[in-house]
Amino acid sequence: MPDAATLRSRRAFARRQWARRWLTWKYVLAGLLLVALVAGGAWLLWFSSVLAVKQVEVSGAGTLGADQVRAVAAVPEGEALASVDLTAVQARVQALADVRSAQVTRHWPDTVTIDVVERTPVAVVEIGGRLRGLDVEGVVFRDYRTAPDGLPRVETPADTGRDALQEAAGVISALPGDIADKVDHVEVATVDQISLELRDGRTVIWGSADESDLKAEVLDALLPQEGSTYDVSVPGQPAVRP
Repeated sequence: MPDAATLRSRRAFARRQWARRWLTWKYVLAGLLLVALVAGGAWLLWFSSVLAVKQVEVSGAGTLGADQVRAVAAVPEGEALASVDLTAVQARVQALADVRSAQVTRHWPDTVTIDVVERTPVAVVEIGGRLRGLDVEGVVFRDYRTAPDGLPRVETPADTGRDALQEAAGVISALPGDIADKVDHVEVATVDQISLELRDGRTVIWGSADESDLKAEVLDALLPQEGSTYDVSVPGQPAVRP
């Protein structure tokens, strides 16, 4: 029969063996648990209905309406939220003429949010027999049956390009309220041939949109003078003609 010292040694050896085995199995079990967690997370993220699109929220859509934006956005409800192509959704919404910009984001667990910034008209312009809105970037959008109150009218040849319309929009945006109220319409021939026709029949030769703020100040000082034509195209050398 082994003595007490031998028994203690055997028991200590058995404990060490068991500790080694447990250390090995602990790493195996930890690896299996990690794989299970990753697989479960992937299933939850990409295949489970728990994190699928259930609603599309739209903000900033006034004239367009939220339903119209949702229809154009075509976000696939029921699809995994993680797999929704936000860039494609954004491109579809920004293709709407009335949309200046759009931002599309995910909101977990089940929502796509579309924030819309609509274009704001600074004038109306008739093109091809249609009365259209003109924004500050020179983009033509939105149809009107009649011109809204407070928006100046732009008259231009049918073949006028966007650059010229953008210049006209810059001029209109620079006009202070007291001068804007006197304007009947803006005539645009080219990017540097823009004039204002006032309600009392007088004409203002504006030129391009360059230095529009200064031109507006100079015009404000000239208008009390008698004349039919006011040339502020070179604001440092204005002229008043009878």
